[in-house]
Amino acid sequence: MAKSTNTVSAKKSDSKPGSKKETVTSDSSALLSFFVEELKDIYWAEKHLVKTIPKMTKAATSAELKSAFTDHLGATKIHVSRLEEVFGLLDEKIAAKKCEAMEGIIKEGESIIEDTEAGTATRDVGLIFAAQKVEHYEISTYGGLAQLARTLGKDDVAKLLTTTLNEEKEADELLTGIAENDINYEALEEA
Repeated sequence: MAKSTNTVSAKKSDSKPGSKKETVTSDSSALLSFFVEELKDIYWAEKHLVKTIPKMTKAATSAELKSAFTDHLGATKIHVSRLEEVFGLLDEKIAAKKCEAMEGIIKEGESIIEDTEAGTATRDVGLIFAAQKVEHYEISTYGGLAQLARTLGKDDVAKLLTTTLNEEKEADELLTGIAENDINYEALEEA
């Protein structure tokens, strides 16, 4: 077995007292490989969402929810492009790896559509639930990836991933507002 020649230097970070900022000086690290695999995973997820969001838009009743889904479809296409830019910055081939977690969340969303009545606020409540599960998965993924990018000394990559992270948080907050201000109460009134 060959000895690893990866060098890791640690220094105190200015951002948080007591934390360490790791800088990897070799691009062959196991951490970098893990990072790239996780990028492939979220890339698959985002590309799959580009196909799924129009189905959710069609199934929604509320004009506000339809608009939120339509807007997020545009943002998701930008997220795909941004990930492609990240692959380029890393000198990695653009590739997708099936995201089992996202596939499961999307299947759950499809079953909500099947199990609820078309044209009802109750279906919209279910669609919001499904969409927020997607957002929460994306928030945790992009948050972790941005931190790993900083750890790997890839600040340009971290900046791109943080931009997407913030957009996913905004989408989640928008969905919460739609649910709290209208849809949940409309569903409560349905027979």
